[in-house]
Amino acid sequence: MKRTTVIIGAGISGLLLARELASRDAALVVLEKSRGVGGRMSTKRVGSAVFDQGAQFFTVRDEHLEARVNCWARNGVVEAWPGTDEQRWVARPSMTGLAKTLAKGLPIKLAQQVQAVRWHESGCWEVDIAGGELVRGERLVLSSPVPQSLALLKAGEVSLPPKLQRDLAAVDYHPCLALLVTLDGPSKVADSGEKIEVGPFRWVADNVRKGIAQNVPAAITFHVNREYSKSNYSKSEEELFAELEPLMEPWLGDAKIVARKLHRWRYSEPRTAYPAHCVWLPDRRLGFCGDAFGGPRVEGAAVSGLALAREIVGDLKTP
Repeated sequence: MKRTTVIIGAGISGLLLARELASRDAALVVLEKSRGVGGRMSTKRVGSAVFDQGAQFFTVRDEHLEARVNCWARNGVVEAWPGTDEQRWVARPSMTGLAKTLAKGLPIKLAQQVQAVRWHESGCWEVDIAGGELVRGERLVLSSPVPQSLALLKAGEVSLPPKLQRDLAAVDYHPCLALLVTLDGPSKVADSGEKIEVGPFRWVADNVRKGIAQNVPAAITFHVNREYSKSNYSKSEEELFAELEPLMEPWLGDAKIVARKLHRWRYSEPRTAYPAHCVWLPDRRLGFCGDAFGGPRVEGAAVSGLALAREIVGDLKTP
C-alpha cells in the first residue's frame, strides 16, 4: 500500500512539491484553506477588473527552476513581461494561471481550515480539519508561513528538536497592504510597472498595461511599503484609502477611481529566513518548505518546494 503524503498549503512551493511527487506516482493530498490555489500568486476580481494582487512577476536564477520555466514558456503558461529590460516572468492569463496549471490533476481539497496536526504513535500523521474531518498520512509537509505551521504543531502537541524549534520560531515576516483601484480612463503607470523609492508605496503596476485581459481602461495595483504597512496594518479600508488615495494622483493622470479594494498580506515576505532551502525530518517524515527557506518571493518558494521534493523522493523508495 502506498504511503500518503499530506501537503498543507497550495502556494507555489506546495504545488511544485506535489507535482514532483505525483510524477513518481506517489499517493498524496493537498489541503488549502483558501477557495483557490496560488497563495501570494493569487488574482482578484474587483467588478469587471482583474488584478494581480500579490506577486507581480518572478525571476529565475536556479537551474532546477529554469528548465521548468522554459517548458512553461513553450506552452504559453508564462512569458516575459512586455517592455521590461530585465527578465521578469509573468504567468498567463494572470499570475494565478501558473498555479492553476500546476494544480491540474492533483488531489487538492480547497477551503480546508486545518486546526491541528499530531503525530500518532502508530507512525502516521493526523490532520484535524474544521468541521470534524480527519486526514491521515505517513508523511506531512507544511508549506504555509512558518508561524502558522508552528501553531498547527503546537495545537497537536508536537515537539520539534530544540534547535530547529528555536530557528523556526525566529522566522518573521513583513506585512504588505495592497490597494486595488479601477479607473475610468488610462493611467500614467509605466508599462513595466514602477518600483517606488520614496513615499508610502513600494510598487505600482497597471494590470491592463501588463497584459491582463480587461474590460476597463486601467486597473492599478499599489503595494504599500513595509514600514507603512506594519504601522497601519489594522486600520480600516476607509481610513487607509482616505490617507493614501491623494498620494496616488501621479499615476492616475486625469482618470478617476471608480472602484477600489484593499487586500492585507500578513505574511508578505520573510524578514528573517531559515538558513537552508527546506527542512526534512526523516524519522518523523515531516517537512517544511516555502519562501522562508528558499529565499523571498516566488523563485525562493519554488526552489524550496523542489528541494524538499528531492529529499522526499528518497523516502518514497523506503519500504
